[in-house]
Amino acid sequence: MISVPPALVRLHRQWNGDAGLAWVDALPALAATMLERWSLTPAGPTRHGAVALVLPVTRTDGTPAVLKLQPIDAETAGEPAALHAWNGDGAVRLLAHDQDSGTLLLETLDPGRGLDHVSDLDEAVTVIASLLARLTAVPPPPGLRHLRDIAAGLLARTPAALDRLLDPDERRLLADCAAVLREVAPEPGASLLHWDLHYQNVLAPSPAALADGREPWLAIDPKPLVGDPAFELMPALHNRFVDDPADVLRRFDLMTDVLALDRARAARWTMARALQNSVWSLEGGADALAPDQRVIAATLRDHRLAG
Repeated sequence: MISVPPALVRLHRQWNGDAGLAWVDALPALAATMLERWSLTPAGPTRHGAVALVLPVTRTDGTPAVLKLQPIDAETAGEPAALHAWNGDGAVRLLAHDQDSGTLLLETLDPGRGLDHVSDLDEAVTVIASLLARLTAVPPPPGLRHLRDIAAGLLARTPAALDRLLDPDERRLLADCAAVLREVAPEPGASLLHWDLHYQNVLAPSPAALADGREPWLAIDPKPLVGDPAFELMPALHNRFVDDPADVLRRFDLMTDVLALDRARAARWTMARALQNSVWSLEGGADALAPDQRVIAATLRDHRLAG
């Protein structure tokens, strides 16, 4: 029986309440079931993210793999379909999937060698943009959530979020974000999006796989949807954030160049992403914009990149 890290229990209590605690309580039995079903042997200590438990394992042929256990929700439901579509090209390879529980068996990557450890930020941003260019070029599988619906729901929630802001300048900025979202929402795009490709979600393969020719960087942990690739830029802008408009513009220019995006459209969708992040925060009890969201949105607006 595996032990569930206390930090993961706290996260599920915080974000999912009683339902999260019930899932955590059932986690050891689920892990035991999947280990037996796929003839896996635990091969190291467990790790975890915000919701998932990750267990290194060994398959019957001696090859290493990773068992990923996570609850099924709107964000995680599409992960196996997206990974299957990418087929290991630019992303971690899916080896098996249990539809009922959402459990994934994945190829082993090196958790100690993430893109967040690359000190040259421009190099790291370029890696993310290059991966996004490849991932978004793959036709999306059926059944994924769509940016069209996310945008409509976000605009419906915006008025209540605006009322929570105390600073009138921040209210104007967030209203401007909503205004540019209304401009681009009628054409939401039709590409396969990762949605959460930041520096900690890009890992190197194992040394053995790298020696066998596996590419040096692979995307993990997608929260896929169908939409415009311009909606993908924000994670690389607000992670490893530097409070400097020049840094925001440099990263933005790097990504739009690599992805060959229209800059005005990319600025609008990135401001829409700032709106999404801010609405979540305000609905959670905040009464001000997070500094990174404020600076990124204001920089794109004030430099008239969104038109």
